[in-house]
Amino acid sequence: MIKMDGIAAFVATAESGSISEAARQLGHAKSVVSERLTELERTLGVRLVQRTTRKLSLTEDGDSFLPRAQRILFEAREAQSEIAERRDTLAGTLKLSAPVSFGVLHLGPALYGFLAEHPGLELTLDLDDRFVDAAADGFDAVIRHGPVADSRLVAKRLATTRRILVASPDYLARNGTPHSLACLNAHKGIVYTNREADWRFDGPEGWTVIRPCSVMRVNNGLIMRDAALAGLGITLLPDFFVHAELADGSLVHVDVGAAAEGAELYICYPLARTPSAKIIAMTDSLRRAFGNPPYWDRSARAESRPAAALVAEEITPTIAR
Repeated sequence: MIKMDGIAAFVATAESGSISEAARQLGHAKSVVSERLTELERTLGVRLVQRTTRKLSLTEDGDSFLPRAQRILFEAREAQSEIAERRDTLAGTLKLSAPVSFGVLHLGPALYGFLAEHPGLELTLDLDDRFVDAAADGFDAVIRHGPVADSRLVAKRLATTRRILVASPDYLARNGTPHSLACLNAHKGIVYTNREADWRFDGPEGWTVIRPCSVMRVNNGLIMRDAALAGLGITLLPDFFVHAELADGSLVHVDVGAAAEGAELYICYPLARTPSAKIIAMTDSLRRAFGNPPYWDRSARAESRPAAALVAEEITPTIAR
């Protein structure tokens, strides 16, 4: 008889391309996943995976079996969820991917209450700033900040965010305060490398692109924030990174008379799958936790102080709502 844990081991291995990665995703030792995969092959009487010292690939039988194995696994999980729903509970596994910094600052705390309400859930949260493939990497859902152009995903909006130019009072006291977009060219920028190295602003004459002279390029928002706190330069960050620092005055809003391009937070799941009760419940819970408008936006608007008051003058996808 085919065992479900063998199917899970095969699907994770096939989707990740590695027994080691499958073991990490499933939370088992590599030897356990290998044994379960071997047992499944023995039960079916065919070899599903071709193992070599350099790479792992599916055999012809493996390619043929994979779509059915994925459906079996998905249906089994959905059946478990449906039974749990009938008992007015949520149960089973849930695998979620999110950006590192947002996960640490806001997503983690928002999920703690959700998990406490549903003790039957087992959540795997993978924090990674790289662009993950929700279906291929085995995620039930992913959190995205910014436009979702992948037609294979359905995106549900979680919250709005603003991008804000910020700097430390010390930096502005030493270098002056820019009051226009043109003045930004004379300043040092701390730039996010996972986006184009451009700052886009909606000004009186329409959209304007600024390409700052970078003093630091980094792919992590928390490092960018800390670099600004250290007085290295001006940076453009989502409000959820800096609302606390704006409140205590360690960073100030640099007003150049134009609003930076904003972005939204989405929870996305593969188009080919019907959203489970777990995904729907988690989405609703996160929306309540973040608020509308989100708490970081209310805090940033209420507490931020214009830089001009503190420092010297300038010296020189398929989207579903």
